[in-house]
Amino acid sequence: MRLVHAADIHLDSPLRGLTRLGDSDLAHLLRQATRRALANLVDLTLARRADALLLAGDIYDGTWRDYATGRFFVEQMGRLRDAEVPVFMISGNHDAESEITRTLTLPPNVTVFPSDEAGTREVADLGLAVHGQSYPTVAVHDNLVRRYPDARPGLVNVGLLHTAADGAEGHDNYAPCSADDLTSTGYDYFALGHVHTHRVVAAGEHVAAFSGNLQGRTPRETGPKGALVVEITGDGPAQVEHVPCDVARWERIAVDVTGSDSLDDVLTLLGRELRAARASAGDRPVVARVVLTGTSRAAAELADAERLREELRTVADGMQVCLEKIAARVTDPASGGGVDPELVAAVRAATEALGARPDQLTPWITPLDREVGRLLRGAGLLDLGDPDTRADLVQRAGAGLLARLAGGDA
Repeated sequence: MRLVHAADIHLDSPLRGLTRLGDSDLAHLLRQATRRALANLVDLTLARRADALLLAGDIYDGTWRDYATGRFFVEQMGRLRDAEVPVFMISGNHDAESEITRTLTLPPNVTVFPSDEAGTREVADLGLAVHGQSYPTVAVHDNLVRRYPDARPGLVNVGLLHTAADGAEGHDNYAPCSADDLTSTGYDYFALGHVHTHRVVAAGEHVAAFSGNLQGRTPRETGPKGALVVEITGDGPAQVEHVPCDVARWERIAVDVTGSDSLDDVLTLLGRELRAARASAGDRPVVARVVLTGTSRAAAELADAERLREELRTVADGMQVCLEKIAARVTDPASGGGVDPELVAAVRAATEALGARPDQLTPWITPLDREVGRLLRGAGLLDLGDPDTRADLVQRAGAGLLARLAGGDA
């Protein structure tokens, strides 16, 4: 049996970070990216001649702005209806926010599992039993899987669950459960949603996996995004293959420029990383966030933000890579001057530690974000909720402090 498993489509979700791209062709493409990724998912399901499509929640992104969002989903499911491919889906926390989704008429090939309790749907001619439960509310904190039905003997058993499983950074701990909870059901495969990164939670006889989302929506959702093609033969555990469905790819390119003596050296290093990102993305557009770190004699040149931006964009444009943001966190090896070396080392260590954990700034930044955050984001200047932005501010503060100490202005 061959199944395709996807989750977290977030259809028509607004992508973050587009302000800096202006009104470019790439910005328009990214605004349609979730729709095109869904179409790619249906193409994949048909091309692989899958027996069924499994959707593990967060099909939508909360309340729709208009009915076009739902109509597009219905149209894509209609393509699978015409090919006689059944679709099994559950609602996740974002779906539960949408009133309109509860009244949407779906094609007859689509089964949506109830939210009051876990249910089972059998497809006799396939020898398939699918088990699942939708979210009744936005936040579900119960361990739902413990109440899932027993595996049906003589059938391939598959579960659908929207969960944080053992927990995942950046995701609310909804429907928490363990790998043991999932495997104890005896299902051949558990299709998981909610976590936006592909990850196998349980291997061995009973497999459970996150497919990740179909399309990266923010600069932090980097790398290939797509669906899982699941092969179940009965001769061993389910085999899982991750297949990209994204139409544009976010990348975070960190370059350690330590030892570079000039801006040209830095551009050479960056060019190497951009070529690698370009090659891995195939024919997809690449939107990159570049972070330069380390200690270099080129620090002064890199501190000229406008020049740095134009120099790096010249390199990136030649490779058809769009630079979404550039952050230079580079210090000069001579910074600190006649200041006590231990003090310089302490400032650098504190800067590095705080930059690695920008969430520690939350108590101070949250009130500021509440006051002026929307204005800063709207102007394309700063996103105070972005960890990279916070880390950049930490680096600037550390470099500024060292400069003031060296100049005797402290």
